[in-house]
Amino acid sequence: MNHRILYLLLAATHWATPVHAAAPVSGPAQLTLASIFTDEEYKEEKLETFHWSKKGAYYFALEPLGKDKDGKDIPGKDLVRHDVATGLQTIIASAKTLTAPGEKKPLSVDSFEFFKDESQVLLFANTRKVWRKNTRGDYWVLNVATGALRKLGGTAAPATLMFAKVSPDGSRVAYVHKNNLLVQSLTDMKIAALTADGSATLINGCSDWVNEEELDLRDGFRWSPDGTRLLFWQFDTQDVKRFTLVNHADGRYPRITSFPYPKAGEKNSATRLGVVSAAGGGITWMNVPGDPREHYLPHAEWTPDGKAVLLQQFNRLQNTLHVMRADPATGATQLVLTETDKAWVDNKNSIRWIGDDFLWLSERSGWRHAYRATLAGEVTAITQGEFDVIDVKQVDAKGGWLYYYASPANATQRYLYRISLKGGEPQRLSPADQPGTHNYDMTEDSQLAVHTYSTAISPPVIQLVSLPDHRTMHVLRSQKNLRDKLAALKLPKVEFMRVDIGGGISCDALCITAQDMDKSRTHPLLMHVYGEPAGQTVRDAWSGQRGLWHWMLAQQGYVVASADTRGTPSPRGRDWRKSIHLQLGILNSKEEAAATQALLQRFTFLDRQRVGIWGWSGGGSSSLDAIFRYPELYQTAMAVAPVPDRQLYDTIYEERYMGLPKANAEGYRLGSPITHAAALKGNLLIVHGTGDDNVHYQGTEKLINELVAKNKHFTVMPYPNRDHAINTGKGTQRHLYELMTNYLHQHLPLN
Repeated sequence: MNHRILYLLLAATHWATPVHAAAPVSGPAQLTLASIFTDEEYKEEKLETFHWSKKGAYYFALEPLGKDKDGKDIPGKDLVRHDVATGLQTIIASAKTLTAPGEKKPLSVDSFEFFKDESQVLLFANTRKVWRKNTRGDYWVLNVATGALRKLGGTAAPATLMFAKVSPDGSRVAYVHKNNLLVQSLTDMKIAALTADGSATLINGCSDWVNEEELDLRDGFRWSPDGTRLLFWQFDTQDVKRFTLVNHADGRYPRITSFPYPKAGEKNSATRLGVVSAAGGGITWMNVPGDPREHYLPHAEWTPDGKAVLLQQFNRLQNTLHVMRADPATGATQLVLTETDKAWVDNKNSIRWIGDDFLWLSERSGWRHAYRATLAGEVTAITQGEFDVIDVKQVDAKGGWLYYYASPANATQRYLYRISLKGGEPQRLSPADQPGTHNYDMTEDSQLAVHTYSTAISPPVIQLVSLPDHRTMHVLRSQKNLRDKLAALKLPKVEFMRVDIGGGISCDALCITAQDMDKSRTHPLLMHVYGEPAGQTVRDAWSGQRGLWHWMLAQQGYVVASADTRGTPSPRGRDWRKSIHLQLGILNSKEEAAATQALLQRFTFLDRQRVGIWGWSGGGSSSLDAIFRYPELYQTAMAVAPVPDRQLYDTIYEERYMGLPKANAEGYRLGSPITHAAALKGNLLIVHGTGDDNVHYQGTEKLINELVAKNKHFTVMPYPNRDHAINTGKGTQRHLYELMTNYLHQHLPLN
């Protein structure tokens, strides 16, 4: 056969099912691509944006107005107060009230925040996406008593303000506009610029791309407790190399987007913290030691008394984390404590106060545990034992409790616990008869919570519960419609298990099979993989549309499985998670192959000649590694938005796990899928959005060149101008999953 490379454009999407592939079974009890992605028949009910009141046992929520006679959403939402005790709902501001003067349609409000006395509300509307989230838009202040609306920003262009926050006394609002930090008085609406040097390369009060993406640092300023000063981040990107995205799809000529993006080993932004008076004036810069381009400042907060700033400083390799106390008047810093790890220190220590002390998470014992730390650097354990604190939910300093998530017996699940801040025996609050995954949004006093519970086979039920007794007070979202639809299906079986991958190591895995699967015949195996420290795939939790797609494939006759190998963030101890250090792409691909082999040995109904693998982002990279490194095991791979060359990804993520390219050159070479591309024997589909600002299409193009040079057959689907999620544009998600489904039918055929 002649060598060929197929570039599939949007108009050429439907491949005919080959004659040797069995047609998928369809019927009323079967899932279909249309029912999942187009008609969204199995869409779950979401809870609207809400906030707990700080003044009583009620919460506020934005409630949609319903649909018109044509079935379309009526524009606008009401802001409603829900009384927990009685269930009474009171409209605080109707959609009509939330209509700007002179406008016919209500504001399109995404989120809101009440002032401390609940007399006014800060509304965030007309929002725009900035990289991952909608963080740019318009801000309005609503007077609850009068219904008066006032727009912030003066003459600023629409949808150009970011991260507005009300001062502690409610008299002013600070926000970012064009990379400058401003404060607006709510008395006379006058605006004071606290910084004036913001530009395309100098960012005040928010973050550059890489710090936002990898350290979750977006909102880059903090009011002092007395409202007289602001602490803020500044990023100087002047010498950071820029990456360019080209949009060919939205006009007759290309649109160019260029932004600072430091790839592994390249120069970072210079990062510093400053303090400025809320009235304007000179800036005091915190005297943080070292080269500002060779460190990260992931967290900083005012101390409760407002007399100091507590800040954190990572070194570039992120294996050392310093906590410092800074004087806001002079900028002088004093070391409080240092956390180190031979691999890396996780960025899990947002600053949470316990009176004048603060909470600290550490893996120093070999497990992630919570500690109480003083400003003098003394550290005392709160939780102890051979289990991980998955995450901290809440510190109730007044009540004397720490609320946290853990699952000591099963790494695929998640439960709420609490423990005295003095230590002792923890109490599990999540019900014993509800195995699976639990999430909570708690009141400040920890007495009430919105509780979300799901499993791998049951969609999330959302309830209002009291704590610590976990008594259900109201069911907010029962998912009855979705549950009824699922009950009418021939649902597949989802089995969790442990698989032995050798060397005394077992990993968590799941296997999805048809309810009535014929075990006398062999079936193709499709592995779903991530395989890197940023995510788990084996979780006893509802997985939405992607999970339903896996179910659809299982109904058709595929066996869909997944395994969490070492290096994934499972709560199985520090060594489990950090064994992958300097070995990304190497260790995980080896253990993924071992897990796949273990499943093939365990289940005789699996066909060794029909084994495929797929994944997204890090999972896309893992899928490339699988088919390149283990060509005798995997016949088919589908890699969505992969990183073929690790030197093409950003500094913070890649260097955290792989070190600097110069220091670990061989690790970067061997850990990059592109290095092993010449070994490709099977069927490879590569999918990538050309507008992906995160994992650049550049990497896929470099891989294409390498595969062409080695005369390898493969298929590529570029989605014009789509970002990393590949979910924008009409019909995109349906198109993508139909593309992958057809590829499986052709190259991993059913009997």
